[in-house]
Amino acid sequence: MLAQRRGGAEGIGRKAHCIFHVPVPQFNCSFLDASTMVPKVELDFLKDIPLFGGLGTEALELLLKFAPVVTLSKGEYFFREGEEAKTMYVLESGQVVILKTWQGHDYVLRHLGPKDCFGEMALMDLGPRSASVLARENCTALELSGQTLDELYNVHPDHYTVLQMNMGREVSRRLRESNRQLFEAKVEAKVIDGNLHFYVT
Repeated sequence: MLAQRRGGAEGIGRKAHCIFHVPVPQFNCSFLDASTMVPKVELDFLKDIPLFGGLGTEALELLLKFAPVVTLSKGEYFFREGEEAKTMYVLESGQVVILKTWQGHDYVLRHLGPKDCFGEMALMDLGPRSASVLARENCTALELSGQTLDELYNVHPDHYTVLQMNMGREVSRRLRESNRQLFEAKVEAKVIDGNLHFYVT
């Protein structure tokens, strides 16, 4: 693109029957390089994920531009409970398990697969990791950092707002599910006088 811009400037000079050289500012034009264009398959992948619902193509391209693909082998951790949180992940392939440690033992909270997201809560409240994420098999995932979200805010603040709303909805959905599971785990059935009664222990 810079070569084309230089050619355009020299062409104007020839039309005026004089030769002059206009210094071309050295802008960072990596986003214009064809090699950095976002593949359509990656865009379609994000568009099919509720967390990114409502975001336009330009916003998704920006996220993908700054989102490296990380690869983990079976048995490796994306992160561990209590660690500092700077990124979230969108699982492209493989399966992961969410683990919570209590009294020296790991307990399974849930399993996640392709197109599931994890780690976003820490980017919202800036707290440490609330659980560990272990690869159950070989995995690939997009890694989105807080800096990338800041860049989205600077360029597309309206889309940033939509993404934050979507993240809030996802966290709320998981909280509702956790509340349901907790309630079911605490419900105790007792037979009293021939009738079945339920109690929350």
